[in-house]
Amino acid sequence: MRTNRYPISGEKLAQKLNISPRTLYRDIALLKDKGAEIIGEPGIGYILRPGFFIPPLMFNQEELDAIVLGLQWVQQYGDAPLSKASQNVFSKISEGLPKNTVKEMNRLTLRVGAPAKEEHQKEDLSELRNAIRMRNKLEIKYRSKTFLIFPITIGYFKDKRILVGWDDDKEVFHHFDTKKVILIKTLEQMLLKSQGCLFDQWLKAELATMT
Repeated sequence: MRTNRYPISGEKLAQKLNISPRTLYRDIALLKDKGAEIIGEPGIGYILRPGFFIPPLMFNQEELDAIVLGLQWVQQYGDAPLSKASQNVFSKISEGLPKNTVKEMNRLTLRVGAPAKEEHQKEDLSELRNAIRMRNKLEIKYRSKTFLIFPITIGYFKDKRILVGWDDDKEVFHHFDTKKVILIKTLEQMLLKSQGCLFDQWLKAELATMT
């Protein structure tokens, strides 16, 4: 269903999966119960709404430790929306685990360092993250200057957040301390180059300065 833009009939789905229509309808009902947003009904067709759906997963202890430690880090050092999202993720994961496992997770001996400064905890970088996701160009007023850049990545550190932007006119990368960004305007122009290639290009340049 994920690969189809329009509703696909139960009959075609059953044929593609090599299962009976009865088994298909049962499985669709189970997926809906577990949170998958499947729209449609027999005789009309089905479509899976855009979004994310992760079926039940099994984790060993080290994998759980890694997840919890990572979520703790985001809660401590992410901007406000990401910090809240990490708490929601923890709650969703906890719901599918045995009570004794959740108890151990809550008293995990692995801990992230001291929280970020309060000014960073309240910061909201949603617009920047969305521009990266949607590949939009940004007009940024930084200190006393204005820049036109394609945002590539954001580095989250204990004492600051650094936005990396690609200036396609000058073909150079710029770095911005997000707390010193005065104004952000999202433009309609979209990045045509590969974000992955630009990130690799930036990373290569950064590593070269360290050697």
